[in-house]
Amino acid sequence: MKKLQRNSEIVWRIEKRRQQAVLDRLEAGEESGDEGTVILLISGMMHQLNLLGGMIWNLCDGQRNLDQLVAELQQEFDVDPATLQTDVREFVSDLVERGWLNYDQSTD
Repeated sequence: MKKLQRNSEIVWRIEKRRQQAVLDRLEAGEESGDEGTVILLISGMMHQLNLLGGMIWNLCDGQRNLDQLVAELQQEFDVDPATLQTDVREFVSDLVERGWLNYDQSTD
């Protein structure tokens, strides 16, 4: 399976304090909402990704395929594996359609 990589033209950063605050709330059993933890700057527009979206984005470094990405996230979240896989696939598909992520052209 081809590996996922971020569009190299997109400027981005992790909002570490905000990310930690979301993680702290989740650990305390509180809702974290859709608070952005990763900021993307695309064509002069700022976009925010929530905790899971930001984790997916960060993992799309050209080193993992989709199944490997889901397996890593499964270790972080106590959720139904099928639900996680569906959610990650839909999110990745959306970002690929937007041109924010792509699959590398090499083969495993």
